[in-house]
Amino acid sequence: MRDGQTLRFYADNAAAYARHRTRPCGDQLDAFLAALPKGARILELGCGNGMDAAHMRAQGFDVDATDGTPALVAEAQKRVGGAARLMLFDELEAEAAYDGVWACASLLHVVAASLPDILSRVRRALQPDGVFVASFKAGTGEGRDPYGRYYNYPSAKQLDGAYRAAGWSDFTLETNMGSGFDALPTVWLWVTARR
Repeated sequence: MRDGQTLRFYADNAAAYARHRTRPCGDQLDAFLAALPKGARILELGCGNGMDAAHMRAQGFDVDATDGTPALVAEAQKRVGGAARLMLFDELEAEAAYDGVWACASLLHVVAASLPDILSRVRRALQPDGVFVASFKAGTGEGRDPYGRYYNYPSAKQLDGAYRAAGWSDFTLETNMGSGFDALPTVWLWVTARR
């Protein structure tokens, strides 16, 4: 469920990775926040440098920002006044604790065979009618990028299967072009689900 090589990359490159992102996610984040009640409790999985968490907090949301790498938690804490904590995806045990879960470019590092379990944990952590948004780099199966980071690289069909296996039935998938830390053109798959 955890990939040591990927975690080491983020531990060794936390400062450079934190400098890479200079603005919040944009339209997808704004749509996610618009779907939540004012002041909603949000869990962020893989908060990275804390940019999205800071944006959500500035909009009046109660954000539980988490990341699996201590060095990135430290980077995020600089932006969110210490309000970020260490948590790996498979450590999520909350039940009906959040109105929304935001996972921008983070669950794409979950080993493919473990993705349904993580998606099930997210579903359990949400309140009824809670909203969950996650993004993935599209592909045809597992692999590593030029930095050695593991990606599940799912197709839309594989994501559909993983979400259904985790008990989700109300979800939509959108595709857009973008990039990432590697600066390569990337097809992003954005999934919005409701419990």
